[in-house]
Amino acid sequence: MDASPDLPPQSRVPVFNMPGIVTASIAVLVGIHAIRQVLPDLWDIQALIDLAFIPARWTVAFDPAKAQAVVQAAGAGLSDPAMVAVREEFARALVSESSAMPWTFASYGLLHGSWMHVIFNVVWLAAFGSPVVRRYGAWRYGVLALVGVVAGAVFHLLVDPLSAMPLVGASAGISALMAAAARFVFRPPPAYRPAMAWQVAPPPPLETIPELLRNRNAVLFLCIWLGTNLLFGLLSLPLGAGDGPIAWDAHLGGFLAGFFLLPLLEPRRT
Repeated sequence: MDASPDLPPQSRVPVFNMPGIVTASIAVLVGIHAIRQVLPDLWDIQALIDLAFIPARWTVAFDPAKAQAVVQAAGAGLSDPAMVAVREEFARALVSESSAMPWTFASYGLLHGSWMHVIFNVVWLAAFGSPVVRRYGAWRYGVLALVGVVAGAVFHLLVDPLSAMPLVGASAGISALMAAAARFVFRPPPAYRPAMAWQVAPPPPLETIPELLRNRNAVLFLCIWLGTNLLFGLLSLPLGAGDGPIAWDAHLGGFLAGFFLLPLLEPRRT
């Protein structure tokens, strides 16, 4: 006697075992960077200025007296006079703008510095965005990623307010998803005996912070993540993300946002 449920037959096996929203997110990031590669240089530079997050723009918007400090900081630490002149001229153009461009707190996450930057980010997005979507659904995934991007820009502004270097990349949003996933993926599954063989165990509740700190795998992941970001940030290494160093502070801001926001998005259990 066949006791298996009457399930619809599987017609085909998907090539990528990812939720549709994660696949769509990756397609958007890759597509935008591909479009930028064929744009005229002037258009691409203008898109970067209009969409990237630049701390100095906001600093001067709040305190116009900081304009000269921004220009001086733009050329600080450089030995090439020509590069100093270029950066200072760019900073002067930025501080002369009247608009702070508030959308850049989020739009910078759609841009990337190189193909290596895009590939690096989409690999981590696939790895950590997928479990978040499977547990929480598409809209909570979107909220976490967006809040992480915004939090990364805010943290970057607080740490380096005079910087005229454009901040780009989805890394802060992905860091938020990493932190969110760390709250539940390392927890061992509870003992569960289904009434029927095909029933799936409900997802376990989130670990509290004390429980998480007793989970060796979770603590090891958190230590490696934090240590790697701080190391590359302090050494100012680009890691294939373009000509600029890793914005470790933006990553940290996104990570903290995802770590502490996730419990607020946890569905109520009956």
